[in-house]
Amino acid sequence: MEIPATLVVVKTALKTGFDWNKYNQTHYDHDNPPPKTVQGYKFNIFYPDLIDKSKAPTYTIMPDGSKHGETCILRIHAGPPYEDIAFKVVNKEWEYASKKGFRCSFERGIFHLYINFKRARYRR
Repeated sequence: MEIPATLVVVKTALKTGFDWNKYNQTHYDHDNPPPKTVQGYKFNIFYPDLIDKSKAPTYTIMPDGSKHGETCILRIHAGPPYEDIAFKVVNKEWEYASKKGFRCSFERGIFHLYINFKRARYRR
């Protein structure tokens, strides 16, 4: 018996901001700010009809074959009756500390994945 795929409700947010490292502090000011950069993502995915509610959805990070490796694929697998969901995200190192905003939890049918990237320190 084949189970038809069910749609999910996905709410995503992109966290952007200015990176005020030493280089940008020297070359930019508040009237002429540096370009905004992606600092993190927030994914809230609602799985109302999940068959096995005791098994939490999982995520994997896969390369997407971009020329310089600037992006990667974030794939979220929940199980039947849902198909996998994939997002193209910036390929930066993640900050896994909960104090720094990382969250990966599944509660009340909602999968939360909050990612913040490590800050790149400018060095000459």
